[in-house]
Amino acid sequence: MIMRVEYPKKYSYNLDREMECAVYGESGKLCLVFPPQNGRFYDFPNFGMIDTVAPWIEAGKLRVVSVDGIDWESWTGEGDPRRRIEQQEKWFRYVVDELLPDYLPWGERAIATGCSMGGLHAAIFFFRRPDLFDTLLSMSGLTSAQFFFRDYMDDLVYANSPMHFLPNMPWDHPWMDLYRQSNIIFVVGQGAWEDEMLADLAAIEPTLQSKGIPYWADRWGYDVNHDWPWWKKQFPYHVGLLLGAP
Repeated sequence: MIMRVEYPKKYSYNLDREMECAVYGESGKLCLVFPPQNGRFYDFPNFGMIDTVAPWIEAGKLRVVSVDGIDWESWTGEGDPRRRIEQQEKWFRYVVDELLPDYLPWGERAIATGCSMGGLHAAIFFFRRPDLFDTLLSMSGLTSAQFFFRDYMDDLVYANSPMHFLPNMPWDHPWMDLYRQSNIIFVVGQGAWEDEMLADLAAIEPTLQSKGIPYWADRWGYDVNHDWPWWKKQFPYHVGLLLGAP
């Protein structure tokens, strides 16, 4: 089967603009890919990430939607932090309420993935909406918003920071059973530029353990850097474990 590729553009009422994405494949498990810091929807294919999972897409076992980002208006932009986090919330609502319903079959749940800041985005979407996502594959990602918002905290920063809201969720919260029935995978190298991610993972592990939430902390070797060549190895490796042979 030849991989079908689409580049739809659609007006977002949340963001009041046209938003683009890239869609690879026609059937199979839906996977939302979030871009790295200040990235765009074309970064994953341009860096060869789609090629690494092409066998699963062509076999009809995986469908990938590469989401466009607006980090420069929210996470990494300058100015009033409240305005920035409000923009992040509008983007979150765009993905959940506008983009995802176009591709996620009723009653099914998707994979959330990304590398670097895309891993943080994936974690936010998974932990906020486990009714829509049953798999988190975070590659070299954080789980705390404070790396970008520093000492600033309000209700929306809190809602976009799993490191902060997970400890306060009760054991019997409705989301807990969904977490416990999901695949939660944190992949991080132990080489250059991974120190913050390693520390973040170590910090959230006690919370996951205390809540009885199964997860996999997949720490790769000391030669594994925070860079695309390694993510190109990690992505197909875990897709294969999740979906089996193509």
